[in-house]
Amino acid sequence: MKKVFIILGIVIIIGISVKSIFNPSKQIVDKEAVLESRDLRTELRETGTVCPRNKLEIKSSFPTGRIERILVNEGDEIKKGQIIVWMSSNERATMIDAARVVSEQEYQRWQSIYKPAPIIAPMNGFITTKHRDEGQTVNSTDPILVMADDLIIRSYVDETNLKYIKVGREVSMYLDAYPDEKFTGIVEHISYDSYISNNVTNYIISIKSIRPPKEFRAGMTVTITITLESKKGVLSLPSEFITDKGQTKTVTVKTGKVKNRQTFETRDVKTGINDGKFAEILSGLNPGELVVVFKTETKKKKEEK
Repeated sequence: MKKVFIILGIVIIIGISVKSIFNPSKQIVDKEAVLESRDLRTELRETGTVCPRNKLEIKSSFPTGRIERILVNEGDEIKKGQIIVWMSSNERATMIDAARVVSEQEYQRWQSIYKPAPIIAPMNGFITTKHRDEGQTVNSTDPILVMADDLIIRSYVDETNLKYIKVGREVSMYLDAYPDEKFTGIVEHISYDSYISNNVTNYIISIKSIRPPKEFRAGMTVTITITLESKKGVLSLPSEFITDKGQTKTVTVKTGKVKNRQTFETRDVKTGINDGKFAEILSGLNPGELVVVFKTETKKKKEEK
């Protein structure tokens, strides 16, 4: 009796195996696609910061003095040689204050005799920061104003991406605070010295903005886009339909039906430009052929639930 059960078990196992060989589980198609013509472009994205090309702190030439008047405000455009601050030395401030106590006439007399000293803008530019107010006492180390000659974008670029960046190359940009306002810039300098960060070698690139947004401010974060390769009207597939097998790329092609069962063929393809979503197909697939991806076991189980 025991032998009968053993033999019966073996027969059942063989039967299941034979069935699985000659009647394999049906593969369920998840998605289908055909070759379509589209424009493709690959990009390099980097993050940069808006900063002054040259920044200069405006300070008093007196060891100690008082700010009498500040003639500019943050954001004002100024010219080299323009008077931007009137200063009194400590001695003049003391004398003028004493004269004011005596009488208005005495005060006006000493005002005309003992003139305040001007602080002159040393370059063309604009005021970025106002550190002090009129009437405050400062010494020669205290910045009163900060000015810059121009705002540029600086970015750290990994050495492996440096081959894509050349002086004079045009780049697209947008401020992270205003992502809908695109503007362009020109790479004007690539540093010769490197900077190591997290064991990665980086180089600083400087970009001159062309017609930047009116919201352009020092310290803002900028996303920089550099076009690496661009092709128009190329035959392509969604990248998810292409499988990497070592150095080979393959797709699954729907080939027809045999005995009312759909048949498929795995085929090698050669790809070109890939923008991350779509890949150019150079060979291995003909226009009109249907390419598929199958549902994974995980997807099947979720649907069954």
